[in-house]
Amino acid sequence: MTRAAYLLLGAALTGSLCACSFCSPAQTKDAGDWSADTRPADFVDASELVSGLVVDARYAGAHNFVGAPIEGYQRPVCLLTRAAARALAEVQNDLAPSGLGLKVFDCYRPQRAVAHFVRWAQDLKDTRTKSEFYPHVDKRELFRLGYIASRSGHSRGSTVDLTLVRKAEGATELDMGTSFDFFSPKSWPSDQSVGAAARANRSLLADAMRRRGFRSYDKEWWHFTLRQEPHPDRYFDFPVR
Repeated sequence: MTRAAYLLLGAALTGSLCACSFCSPAQTKDAGDWSADTRPADFVDASELVSGLVVDARYAGAHNFVGAPIEGYQRPVCLLTRAAARALAEVQNDLAPSGLGLKVFDCYRPQRAVAHFVRWAQDLKDTRTKSEFYPHVDKRELFRLGYIASRSGHSRGSTVDLTLVRKAEGATELDMGTSFDFFSPKSWPSDQSVGAAARANRSLLADAMRRRGFRSYDKEWWHFTLRQEPHPDRYFDFPVR
């Protein structure tokens, strides 16, 4: 898809797409150069800076709400700006004495991947992943409810989706009440319908991330953005490789 096509798509959807699992208030700003195919120098493989980071790159494979590998994810790696990766390394170091660590599901997300999400959401016949990822939501409502949007803070390179794991138990995920990318109010950090253990684990993750400069998102317990992100107005489209 050309840059012009992306802009037309964004213009067509902007009126109804504002806050969601893939966007933040800053996303109304200029999208930057979406045509560039080269990774900027300040983007790094986070695993090189975050010792012991577990990477479960959901969009590089088929275990995601689309049910297929997502456009732009050529390798299952976690790319982030160097500033975000360094902050994440500090979080990992803070958690180590407790025997806990981080597992990432998504990091930098190319704009072409976001466009893939939009196309999927518009295909109302494709509901093969409904039972796992949005069992209580009509797919026609995904735009209106803000679960899908035409831009994502992930495309700026300093947003990460992640959870906590116990290192001594084979990197077993802690109970967070819902799975990653579960489209439901149950995924809101403030939701009280999940168990006490899940609420405590969500708070533990959020506190650890905030201490190192990340801000949380009130609709997803797994979603955090570096407060002092290097590219607050720029949306990139180079592939993950």
